[in-house]
Amino acid sequence: MDELLFNKNSAALVVIDLQKGIVHGHHALAPHTPEEVVSNASKLADACRENGIPVMLVHVNSSPATALKPEADAAIPMRTPGADWAEFVTEMTPKQGDIVVTKQQWGAFYGTDLELQLRRRKIDTIILCGISTNIGVESTARNAFELGFKQVFVEDAMAAMTSESHDNTINNIFKRIGRVRTTKEVIEQIKS
Repeated sequence: MDELLFNKNSAALVVIDLQKGIVHGHHALAPHTPEEVVSNASKLADACRENGIPVMLVHVNSSPATALKPEADAAIPMRTPGADWAEFVTEMTPKQGDIVVTKQQWGAFYGTDLELQLRRRKIDTIILCGISTNIGVESTARNAFELGFKQVFVEDAMAAMTSESHDNTINNIFKRIGRVRTTKEVIEQIKS
């Protein structure tokens, strides 16, 4: 990399929805498998923790009573989640100092304290990853952009239902509101 992506003293990792009900509920994600996404996100989280960069783990924990109910042509049906649906996958179990954010909808800002947690730590840059690229990650990214945060999107630490959905968000949204990099590139910057 020929440029600095972020100042380590004002960056945070925000991981979207790497929880049992979502990771294990999607057997076919693209272009990266759920296992690749979790592995890369875990590597990012470890590198951030080792270098004093806050790790913010976001999960959705809505129920049929609290979920949004859009009148839409292709609304996602709400089902009653299993007992461990909202628990983080083992590799993303919160560690000492991590901040856990619980959301009720796609984006991680609305109705949560994520912005407050970032602003109190004087964070101006978000390193973003998770599932699904074009739903939870993109909703969060658009909100972050509107709130004035700089963003680095870790392309191989996110995935969607199809490669086309993932690539559309990466190329037509994320490249317009931030920088798109690989896990390796971001970890190199973290450790520099």
